[in-house]
Amino acid sequence: MINNVANIDARMRQQPSGILRAVPSRMSLPMPPILGFKTPLSKEKAQLRTLKFKRKQNIIIPGEIDDDYVDIIEEEFENDDDSGGGIILPEQEAEYNFFRPIKPKIKRKTKYLKDCYVVDYIVAPKARCGMGAAALKDLAEKAMFDPKIEGRIVTYSAPACQESSPAIFFYNMGFRFMEPEANERIVQCIIDKVPDTPPQTGMMYLPKQNLHKLLRYGEKF
Repeated sequence: MINNVANIDARMRQQPSGILRAVPSRMSLPMPPILGFKTPLSKEKAQLRTLKFKRKQNIIIPGEIDDDYVDIIEEEFENDDDSGGGIILPEQEAEYNFFRPIKPKIKRKTKYLKDCYVVDYIVAPKARCGMGAAALKDLAEKAMFDPKIEGRIVTYSAPACQESSPAIFFYNMGFRFMEPEANERIVQCIIDKVPDTPPQTGMMYLPKQNLHKLLRYGEKF
């Protein structure tokens, strides 16, 4: 919008002196600043970095984990156990192989990790403000609606510094170690209200029954 107050004032100067001249409107003047007003800062969020594990990477899971996290494959391996002992000379090798009994192959079930999200690290600008939990909630929603992931999330509990451990935080969010003893120790730390020292390390995963609880974070697991 063009302010025409100056043009009106110029035309009024040509009128007889008995006619009042137009003066600039008060509303056309710049508004004084409002003291004490600050633009609100954008909401702070925790930094969450995720990776992906894929089934084709053939990551073997040695501990206890829910079946929906793994493909359980029965595989056969050569039985290399040779209890005969002794040294076989080159000229005796053909005779030895002829008379050596054929040993049955060993069958073993191997757990291969399915496609899943991996929490690489999570850093919140403030502690105990719910920012980390909110970031995990967003990841849980993403994982739940991913047809290849189907809600599977894992992380590796390793402290970023000597004084802190993420194990209790992840446990409260519903994650569990694959070793029952590690979970029992975390529970005792929570009951006694003491830090996890020395920190429990190892892979943790989010059981399917705890996924929906994480989506309503704030409740106690």
